[in-house]
Amino acid sequence: MEVFWQTIAAYNSATWIWQAVIAVAGVAATAALILRPAPATKMIMKFYMVFLYLWIAIVYYGIWCAPRNYSNIMVIMWCVMAFAWIWDAAKGETPFDRDRRYTLPALVMMMMPFVYPLLSVLRGKTFPEMTSPVMPCSVVTFTIGVLLMHSRKANLFILLLLCHWAFIGLSKTYMYEIPEDFLMAALSIPAAYMFLRDRFVPAADEPSKPSVAVLKGLLVAVFLCMGAILIYTVLKIRGI
Repeated sequence: MEVFWQTIAAYNSATWIWQAVIAVAGVAATAALILRPAPATKMIMKFYMVFLYLWIAIVYYGIWCAPRNYSNIMVIMWCVMAFAWIWDAAKGETPFDRDRRYTLPALVMMMMPFVYPLLSVLRGKTFPEMTSPVMPCSVVTFTIGVLLMHSRKANLFILLLLCHWAFIGLSKTYMYEIPEDFLMAALSIPAAYMFLRDRFVPAADEPSKPSVAVLKGLLVAVFLCMGAILIYTVLKIRGI
């Protein structure tokens, strides 16, 4: 745990100015995508995602978090997701067509890069040994929010990788005492449910095997189990 927080402190001390620039660029790209959803702004967002994921892979894990014994695996995983965004930009897998059903939860998730540092401060953390806007978990939550706001045809490969990251992050909250990441898991579980329900559960009047009711029931059961695991982990950390 000591190495974990030491690497975060070193990363924040060396890159806080760059993180501020990246965060401002993210706000500008997101605002442009929402307010002016033209082909150019959609492509800008995709290239921003490529840069953001390569930053996490190379700068965060490859340089400043290299002392962690699992950093090389994380470099590979984040590079894979970055190249998935490059593929998406080339093939148009995610057209960023607005889905207004999920505007509110999507906006909440997109605000998480700024909420994470506030939570660290509230629980007594101080700079530089605290969560910051451009770290893996805040980037994951932000990206899921962007995809949820445009969920009619989102890249399922990227989504599944992001949700996988969010769920395995539960173990990190326990090991490294970083309860901020409970927020990521708590938001990602219902977001993943919405994505998968819309993608795989047909309309009520469409024939399917198993039936629509069974598919919905199975999906609800899976995500209730995930929610139960989240609650159990929270109680375990609190010693209840």
